[in-house]
Amino acid sequence: MPASDEAVALAVEAAAAAADRLATDPVVLEVADVLIVADLFLVVTAGNERQLGAVVDAVDQRLGAGGREPLRREGVPSSGWVLLDYGDLVCHVMLPEARETYALERIWGDVPRRDPATGERLPDAPRP
Repeated sequence: MPASDEAVALAVEAAAAAADRLATDPVVLEVADVLIVADLFLVVTAGNERQLGAVVDAVDQRLGAGGREPLRREGVPSSGWVLLDYGDLVCHVMLPEARETYALERIWGDVPRRDPATGERLPDAPRP
């Protein structure tokens, strides 16, 4: 079953908020067919701890303004990875070292991807 329209809209909003704080390399992974706990993962990179905190705050504020609060928040900027769990969307904000180490795109390489700016499903392409 594909991701819900609400989850896709939420991912696009979260990606835009992250981009406003200059997060890089956004990837939206559609995990709805393989996980029951979420429809989408948004993964973005922040250049340093301070930026990581700013990106997390921007996503939290933007989605909060639309009435969505995270069900859970895991990690702190000094850990290199903060996760915001909105139920149908899980946002992963990571420092470059953490993103390389945990390689979420590789682990979930067989799931469809969506365009972070539009939410449209991307054509299948070779995965890293």
